[in-house]
Amino acid sequence: MPQLISPLALRALRTLVQRQTPSCAPLRTLSTTTNQGLTHRATPITARFNFQPVFRTQTAQLLSTTARRQFSSSPIIRATYNQVRRGCRQGQRARRGRSPALKDHPSLKGVCLKTGVTKPKKPNSGERKIARVRLSSGKVVTTIIPGEGHNIQQHSVVQVRGGRAQDCPGVKYHLVRGAMDLGGVGSRQTSRSKYGTKKPKGN
Repeated sequence: MPQLISPLALRALRTLVQRQTPSCAPLRTLSTTTNQGLTHRATPITARFNFQPVFRTQTAQLLSTTARRQFSSSPIIRATYNQVRRGCRQGQRARRGRSPALKDHPSLKGVCLKTGVTKPKKPNSGERKIARVRLSSGKVVTTIIPGEGHNIQQHSVVQVRGGRAQDCPGVKYHLVRGAMDLGGVGSRQTSRSKYGTKKPKGN
């Protein structure tokens, strides 16, 4: 049997039927209470805006009355115990070491072979003091001497730590200032612990 009326028109008719229309009330009425206050009653103009939606199903009506559900659009899917036993998880690859010559040591002792000066890459300019050092493990590395000035020469015993020089390609190690034969920076006021400088005595 064909549908005689469209769903949109049927919904409009339901809305008109359920809407409460006052019966021949004046446009505005005043009523005096015991405390001489004024109260406004519903008028045909204000009654138009008291719209009550019509729900087609009981589920929609229940969802509108209950509290809004809290849910995540992308749930976290965790593996079950049996999936872990079967080996669903894969170990991550070890990160590549930035200081391979130290071989899991925080620092190593070495003997200076020669010192020199190199220029940094663009856009920096200036001179960077570097030194070739033979470590106690037997490897020879290129290190940078931080700070202004130094007092090491060939056959000096130094301490080498990890850390690359950002503007010197191929330099992956630093010398520790104030350790062994390498002295600290003399006139250093800030970050003295990084440059082996003692705290100046106050007058």
